[in-house]
Amino acid sequence: MSIGNRIFQLRINNGLTQEQLAETLKVSRQSVSKWEMEQSIPETDKVITMSKLFSVSTDDILLDSDEIKKLKPQQLHLGSIYLIVRDFERAITFYEKLLSMPVSTRNCGDKFAEFFFDNKCVALMNEANLIGHHYGESDYKFVLNFWVEDLRKEYNRLKNLNIGKMTEINKVHEKYYYFHILDKDNNVIEITGGYNELKGDNKNE
Repeated sequence: MSIGNRIFQLRINNGLTQEQLAETLKVSRQSVSKWEMEQSIPETDKVITMSKLFSVSTDDILLDSDEIKKLKPQQLHLGSIYLIVRDFERAITFYEKLLSMPVSTRNCGDKFAEFFFDNKCVALMNEANLIGHHYGESDYKFVLNFWVEDLRKEYNRLKNLNIGKMTEINKVHEKYYYFHILDKDNNVIEITGGYNELKGDNKNE
């Protein structure tokens, strides 16, 4: 297995889009794409950062390893687990102590913070600062997030299945589109992914 394929599989297994990985590594999305397509090789410091992010050794990225599981052929990938919190700073302190680790990333000021461990991400969402995200009127504090390569295709698939109440596709900013679907207990599943706007699309700014 090539380095590009290993980076691709680690990214997918950790529920990250190319844009999200690029932002974490402070490189362009095109750089990540070139790594995965074997058009270039990441610099040493980026390999080290990825090894910490994905909780693997640098050898697992640079050398062939049977320990990295092959992907199953499915479109839907587990992304983050969101915990909506009322006291953002105290919540960060609590989870830093609980997990015995500092917060991994803190994005958009005081909107959300992320902890990466066991190849997954728990994101603390500041309830007082969720502009662009509306989670309804229920008192739930948990949101399950998935991502797909083609958001419109997944939206149409679930719409046709008619398995739960759905929102329209909404826009937070140019790189983040999502829709919600509710399960039978009104728990929110948020699905994000790649999306190209069409004229007349119903979305929130």
